[in-house]
Amino acid sequence: MSEPKSKNIHWHGANITQEERQEALDARGCVVWFTGLSGSGKSTISRRVEQLLLERGKFVYSLDGDNVRFGLNKDLGFSPEDRTENIRRIGEVAKLFADACCVTTTAFISPYRQDRDQVRAIMAEGSFIEVFVDTPLEVCEERDPKGLYKKARRGEIPEFTGISAPYEAPEAAELVLKTAGRSVDECALEVIEHLQQAGFITG
Repeated sequence: MSEPKSKNIHWHGANITQEERQEALDARGCVVWFTGLSGSGKSTISRRVEQLLLERGKFVYSLDGDNVRFGLNKDLGFSPEDRTENIRRIGEVAKLFADACCVTTTAFISPYRQDRDQVRAIMAEGSFIEVFVDTPLEVCEERDPKGLYKKARRGEIPEFTGISAPYEAPEAAELVLKTAGRSVDECALEVIEHLQQAGFITG
């Protein structure tokens, strides 16, 4: 981890412990990190998990890869260096959400294993749940909801993950979702079941 540029800063601790915060809010925070190719279903499943948990009265929020590039990360492109910085920033944001006892779902391609591992490293033990949305490239291309694969195949989008840029699949994800032939709800409920078993949500 790199050190902050400024040396005239000091960490200010909270007046309450994390355990006291969890007890007061009756919630435990975590980060559900969806990773996979474009068109694999990350955003769709992440949003459905958010919706289902909200319907159950849970504290949950979904961070979407495209959305953060309109604001927080609008200065970043898709070079390897920018991809790494994109994930670093959103990892720090997700950590803050989790510290606030929010179940935070994220939908980012996050193609590099090292970048995802660095996010895991800053999280509280056990609170980073990597979900590999394991959808074959040919299925993603058939879906192609944004028409990006067609553009990438024509050479109109450089450094496109899965076509002209690499994707490093997780080696030990907490959960692997096979989406081909399955409904969104089936996948979302599998994620929620995992969260229940891990003790992040009850009821």
